[in-house]
Amino acid sequence: MYWDDPEDDAGVTEYTRDEKIDDARASILDFFSDNQGKVFYERQLTVIFERSYFHWITVKALLELTVGGSINSQMLELMPRVPIRLFWAKGNRYWKRQAERVIKLVRLYSETTIAHAIGFQGELLVDAALPVAGFTPIDRNVRSFRNKAWVTTGHDLDRIVERDGVYYGVEIKNTLPYIPRDEFQLKLAMCKHLGLTPLFISRMAPKNYSHDIIQRGGISWILGTQFYPFGYQELAETIKNQLQLPVACPARIEDGAIARLLKALAWHARNPPPHSDGA
Repeated sequence: MYWDDPEDDAGVTEYTRDEKIDDARASILDFFSDNQGKVFYERQLTVIFERSYFHWITVKALLELTVGGSINSQMLELMPRVPIRLFWAKGNRYWKRQAERVIKLVRLYSETTIAHAIGFQGELLVDAALPVAGFTPIDRNVRSFRNKAWVTTGHDLDRIVERDGVYYGVEIKNTLPYIPRDEFQLKLAMCKHLGLTPLFISRMAPKNYSHDIIQRGGISWILGTQFYPFGYQELAETIKNQLQLPVACPARIEDGAIARLLKALAWHARNPPPHSDGA
């Protein structure tokens, strides 16, 4: 797997050809027609089109368009031994110059220090927002709860919180790609084993992930934006403007997002799943 293959994470190989790929191909061709002089990388394109298509649908559409010669693509080096796949419209004679700019910017925000700071900022904002929605923090980075312990792997849950007598196992993902499928299933299994209701908080998640969470009696809270830490406003604005990615440096999670969480909680209270124990 190369660095910019987000949908190996989401189980591309599990999906047979979907008719939505044809729709995605048409949308992508229109997009490149409108952006003749620009170069894009794979993860960027999956995020740009995610409101219309699952990430893996976009990846497959890009592959077919490339193989068919409708758009150009090349694997270059992001860092030593870390490739990145780029795409651009046919007829773009200056793609190499654009590619250098894209790679420089992606390399900057992919630095380990910044990546860790972004993850930490997501947790900080969520920690501040959950009490506003009526949750009480119980524990963090946990593998055990009420005399039950998770010993199958070395993973832990980001948080345990409580609201109205219900204890939630919380997973926070302040990332551009979806949480990897294997990790997603593992965290659901942890919640079930520990007797916790799943609460997944992410920038974005596919509908089938959210469906699985709901079937376990849980909540999928989609925030839509990747949060950058304070002091990185200029970088966030550059990424937003030049790469068209949904990033920002807010002081707190907006009231509208908290209102969506409260609405989801109310819906779940009225509509318990068939197996609310997570079975």
